[in-house]
Amino acid sequence: MIEAQSLAGRLLLAMPGMPDPRFEEAVLALCMHDKDGALGIGVGQVLEGVTLHNLLDDLNIPTGLAPDCEVHHGGPVEPQRGFVLHSPDWKGEGTLLVSDQWSLTGSRDILAAIAEGRGPARWLVALGYAGWGEAQLDAEMRQHGWYAAEGRGAILFNHPVEARWSAAWRAEGIDPAHLTNVTGRA
Repeated sequence: MIEAQSLAGRLLLAMPGMPDPRFEEAVLALCMHDKDGALGIGVGQVLEGVTLHNLLDDLNIPTGLAPDCEVHHGGPVEPQRGFVLHSPDWKGEGTLLVSDQWSLTGSRDILAAIAEGRGPARWLVALGYAGWGEAQLDAEMRQHGWYAAEGRGAILFNHPVEARWSAAWRAEGIDPAHLTNVTGRA
């Protein structure tokens, strides 16, 4: 059996017609992908009424220099668990270097560093994640569920949330208006 290539460091884009409505036009920063499964952080939707200052207050971290920004809906798994996707210029406890475009940290020390003005140059905060079991993501990709786009930090950090899905497709050279939710059979 041929082992699938790791897609960690890519942006997963939901295909039109994605069967799970929670992932319609989803953009996920894929942070782990191996024979045991995959983990991605959603970056295409924000949580209504949740801001970084809310989270810092809940964790008893003074807001300090942290801007009060939106918090992303990272995914349906463990929606109370926080993650920071960030530029690789910062490393702390539990930081996972995903690619040369971004890292992932799930510990409280990065939030304190951001509030103190000594955090990464670019970052975004998410609650929850999307997870797949062994070979599950690979099967969903074969069934017209996901497209693995190149992992571009500019899509994560420089584009507004609502524009990330279409911007990622365009960066791949694909006009999303030409995508269809029907697959063919040869």
